[in-house]
Order: sequence, then C-alpha cells, then structure tokens
Amino acid sequence: MRELDETAAGGPIGARLAAWRLRRGLTREDLGSGTGLPLDYVAALETGGEWVDRRGRLAALAAALRLDVADLTGQPYPPRGEEHAAVRAVAFHLRRRVARLHPDSAAGLPLEELADQTRAAAHADAVGDEYALALALPELIEAADHAVVTAPVLGRAEAVRLRVQVHVLGAGLLRRLGYKDLAWMLLHRARPGTREPLPVLVEEVRLLIDLGLPEYALARAERAEDAGADWEVPTLAAVAQAMAGRRSEAEQLLATASERAVGARESSLVVAARAVVAAEYGDAGEAADHARAADQTALSGAHRCGLLLVAAAAEARQGRADRAAARLMEADAVAPMRLRLDPFARDLVTALVDRTTVQDAAVRDLAERAGLR
Repeated sequence: MRELDETAAGGPIGARLAAWRLRRGLTREDLGSGTGLPLDYVAALETGGEWVDRRGRLAALAAALRLDVADLTGQPYPPRGEEHAAVRAVAFHLRRRVARLHPDSAAGLPLEELADQTRAAAHADAVGDEYALALALPELIEAADHAVVTAPVLGRAEAVRLRVQVHVLGAGLLRRLGYKDLAWMLLHRARPGTREPLPVLVEEVRLLIDLGLPEYALARAERAEDAGADWEVPTLAAVAQAMAGRRSEAEQLLATASERAVGARESSLVVAARAVVAAEYGDAGEAADHARAADQTALSGAHRCGLLLVAAAAEARQGRADRAAARLMEADAVAPMRLRLDPFARDLVTALVDRTTVQDAAVRDLAERAGLR
C-alpha cells in the first residue's frame, strides 16, 4: 500500500487515506466521526481539494484507520536522484550496523579526529545537508563505538559524549527518512548503561511527535526536564500539547522556552516554534505572523527551511498560493533534500500545483524533482 501512486487524486496523503479507508471498509462519515474532523475536509482531502499540514490531524487519521502515520505519508520515499539514492543506501547500511553486536576493531579513530568529524557531521545536520550527513555517519558510528571500548580512563567521558552525539545524528536522519523503528533502535544503543542522556531524550521526543504519539512525547519531555532540559524541550512539548488540542498548556510551555532562551538564535527558534504551534491549532494568520517575526538570519539552514515551510503552509491556508510557492522555493534553495523528504512539504507541493499562477512552472519543477509527478 505504501507504493500507491502519489500523483493520484488526493496527492500523497489523500490518495493513501482513500485507499486505506476502503480497505478498512469505512465510509467517509465513519472516518469523520472517528477523528472529529469535518466530513467536507475528509472528502476534499481524498479528492485533491485539501491537504494535510497539521500533525494532530495526521495522527488522528492514522489512529482511526489503525495505521502507523507512515502508512499515510508513504515514507520512506522511493529514491529520486543520485543523492537521495545514496542516502537511502546509507540507511540500509545502518540497519546492518545496528544488528551487529560488536564494533569493527579496525574502525578506530584518534579521539581528536573523531571529535572533528563529529563536528563536521553536526554542521551538515544543522544546515540540512542530508547527503553529507549520510555519507559521514557509517564510519562515525563505527569509530564512536570503537572509541568507547578503547578510550583510556581519562578520555572515556568524551568518547561516550561523542558516541551519544553521533547516534543522535544518525537517529535524526533515519527519522526524517521514515525509518522510525530503526531510529528508535539507534537511540536505544546510544545510552551508556542505564543512563538517558539529554540529547537522546530530546530526539526521542521528536521521534514520538513524528510517530503521532503526543502523550508519549510529553512523558519523555518530563524525563528530559529531570535531566536538565533547556529551551528546546518545552518547545517540543508545546507542539505535542498542540497536537493534543491543549492550547493553554502549549502557551505556558512556550513562555517557559522564551524565558530559557539565550541569544538571537534560541530566541528565533522559540518564535519559530510559536509559528508551528499556531499552525497546529489551525490559526494560519497567527502562524504567518510568527513566521515573519522570526529572525531568519539567526537560524541555520535546516531550521530556516522548517520555518519557511510553516510560512508556506500558512500562506496557502489563507488562499495566497503564489506566496506559499515562493516560500517553498526559498526553502528548497536552503535545504533541498530536507524539504523534499518532508511529508507535509510534499502534500503542500502537490496541492499547489493547480493553484498557482505566477509560480506555476516553479512548483511543477519542484514536484518533478521531489518525485511527485
């Protein structure tokens, strides 16, 4: 079922929704009553008049059909282009790596070199360069595992820290590709003993949000608070609360994040989180206002790409298709593979194909490059 034609009526998510609903023997009325979503929205989603841009709605639809959210988004997506194919190949390599119990004894790196390469991989992640990150990960994971085993006593704490960071980077890439089960396994392996390092807990919160499990995400966020969370955990918890429809709790968490934020970058990321939360409530105007208020110059490529996607969705919700397309073009210029592998971006691109005028050719080109046409 995941190989459904994404160009069919309803686009990537709508086409799969219709097929799974029929397979489950449900009517649109059944689906509407089971999710609390308006019947006209469900009908328009299946026939191409609507798209999905809210995590809570996607989770509700998947739950009503007894599915994983990936069954509706179609992840992991078939490779499109050489770089995407290379990234997918790395995912298969990591699957084999996770299955092995012991690191390759020949895979060691001096601790200083391991730290340098880990910083380079973290930079690739920050700018949204999935290709560079994927190419670096297999050797880094091998080397980090090896370093924990072989490091002298004085260097072991640093080796453990690097191993955690590398595994979290790998889990993040796998999560975005759609290999969420494998991402979870990699995070489990990242824990030194019974401890749960903060970076692992934060990535688990992201993973549970992507899985459409806000209550579980909030439980992990509480564990992260106990581990000394900073501004980032309350922003993620706010998204989870918004998914669950609890606006006041989300606003309280965003206020906490604002208090903890230090510097232009963190403050801008909290504003970006406010845009995400407003979009999750369905308030496109507020989401657009927050997206405009965020200082894009303070954000890395990956975060800027995410903010531009939220801005694009907000513009589209307000009937401004060409503005939405322009924001998508900006996001694609910043972090192309990060954008094209995002399920909400793919649904929005499909929705905009027949709605734009000035940006018509650009949207169709983006759809082609994303494998949506």
